Amino acid sequence: MFATPQILFEDNHVIVALKEPNLLTQGDITGDQDMLGLLKAYIKEKYEKPGEVFLGLVHRMDRPVGGLLVFARTSKAAQRLSKQVRLKTMKREYVCIAKGNTPDRFTLRDFLVKDNETNMVKAVSRYEFQGKEAILHAQTIVRIEGDALVCIRLETGRAHQIRVQLAHAGFPIKGDHRYGSPQGKEQIALWGMRLEFSHPITQKQMVFIAPPPADGLWLPFRREIQGLTAIWPAISEQLPLE
Repeated sequence: MFATPQILFEDNHVIVALKEPNLLTQGDITGDQDMLGLLKAYIKEKYEKPGEVFLGLVHRMDRPVGGLLVFARTSKAAQRLSKQVRLKTMKREYVCIAKGNTPDRFTLRDFLVKDNETNMVKAVSRYEFQGKEAILHAQTIVRIEGDALVCIRLETGRAHQIRVQLAHAGFPIKGDHRYGSPQGKEQIALWGMRLEFSHPITQKQMVFIAPPPADGLWLPFRREIQGLTAIWPAISEQLPLE
């Protein structure tokens, strides 16, 4: 059972909250708990709202991944935040631990195809004329014993994008049992650490940074993650645009 997600910011228009790993973003056929439902229940109880609670889903995150998500509390906010996603002005940035000697800075461009029956995604050649283009930009922060702590900025938001693209490039994410890592009990080392968007009503630029828990696979990188929390805005601007 999951508790009400940790809320970092809340007003009449948006909620920014942390998704726990293994919690669905939105309900599916499994019937398992999901973040959208938990936040709706929270709003209904806190504000004693009768009937159905509106909460707009703006962007998603893979079930095993944790990190920052923003939700819209009104239809107007949902429309404007969704427009920021389409125009790529909302910045969604992740930190991960990748296996292998990743380049200092790199951009990955692939075409991804999803198999709806298996829920698996694969990268295909653009010459196959199928799939959707996926682009991400990355910077390696530090390397420790064959693993690399990497910051990633998404330019597109495809299903399983970071996991598939890094695995396809030869740098699978540690703990990702679906794409490249051996089976085990380790939690995937991928976390939505930074979120930036323009407030849909006030237009104020909103920036949120939340590091992953300093345990499990993250433990060897705890000092670097602490430092990254303080300097991320500068690091973010250095990520390549092409």
